[in-house]
Amino acid sequence: MKFKIQAVAAVALACAAGLSWADLTVGVTLSTTGPAASLGIPQKNTIALMPKTIGGQKVNYVVLDDASDTTTAVNNTRKLITESKADVVIGSSVTPNSLAMIDVVAESKTPMITLAASARIIEPMDDKKKWVFKTPQNDGMMAQAIVDYMAAKGVKSVAFVGFSDAYGEGWYDVFSKAAAAKNIKLVANERYSRTDTSVTGQALKIMSANPDAVLVAGSGTPAALPQKTLVERGYKGKIYQTHGVANNDFLRVGGKDVEGTILPAGPMLVAEQLPDNNPVKKSALAYVAAYEGANGKGSAATFGGHAWDAGLVLQAAVPEALKKAQPGTPEFRAALRDALEQVKEVAGAHGVFSMTPTDHLGLDTRARVMVTIQNGAWKYLPN
Repeated sequence: MKFKIQAVAAVALACAAGLSWADLTVGVTLSTTGPAASLGIPQKNTIALMPKTIGGQKVNYVVLDDASDTTTAVNNTRKLITESKADVVIGSSVTPNSLAMIDVVAESKTPMITLAASARIIEPMDDKKKWVFKTPQNDGMMAQAIVDYMAAKGVKSVAFVGFSDAYGEGWYDVFSKAAAAKNIKLVANERYSRTDTSVTGQALKIMSANPDAVLVAGSGTPAALPQKTLVERGYKGKIYQTHGVANNDFLRVGGKDVEGTILPAGPMLVAEQLPDNNPVKKSALAYVAAYEGANGKGSAATFGGHAWDAGLVLQAAVPEALKKAQPGTPEFRAALRDALEQVKEVAGAHGVFSMTPTDHLGLDTRARVMVTIQNGAWKYLPN
């Protein structure tokens, strides 16, 4: 009995002194194999660069591969929460996986920071999505940038071809509305799978509609397929892509067929080309330096930047959560969720994050630039 009393007293004294008894566990599920591997691999490499302590607390990162598969992403999330006792989950790399993970994190009341783009992951806000945050720019923000650019260049008609999943559907929804508001006529709406090897039928339908421009709403290397097919068939109009292709693997796979492509992207993609007064240039260059220092010059990818930004918002939120509870407890997970909602003016690789209870992204127009592909490289397009 005496020993038990002494032990309880020791715990109480330690807590009063602010000492921690459990490590912070960050569970991560990424698409490091499968069709989305060009997104997941730089994200995994970025996790390795994240701090091993936050707010004086030791951090353990548990990283799993979901193989670009929705079911595996859900199973990984359950495993991270039930077996690894994750205090927060980062991932997945793609929209369908992240949407499927929401029920799991909401049921366990574990905060999640997704690295996928669709606004549908966090909107509209409800009792489930209040546990979910994200770092990539919303598709609506990027769609508006594309439409504004199209309108300025005199585009009157456009064809759409996108993934036959939540990413494509989300993009069609926001793009079609933005285009209509600018009186740009949508003359075709085609779909294809991330694993398809041919889109000839879709390309022929698009060409028969004779649009001024085409938007390909895909991500990673599979987004090159429609563009290559259109170019091979002789399409001469402008081709636009989403920020889901902003990495060197897309350039490699697309080759000469993606020359002249126009897309919105996070500032990190062309960080060195940004004017010095750009508010994100310094923080974007910091990520590039860290990543290339570990992985070689020219290796940094925008998708890894989203993981870096997840780490930065965690670094801002964890110390606040530690004031209320210790890792490994429901109280800490709830406190961390609350603290993420209060993150303010955190400069990252892709923008400046200021979240609120109704905005679990917290980015503004500082998080986007327009770029093109010129001589096999990304080139910044000034306003």
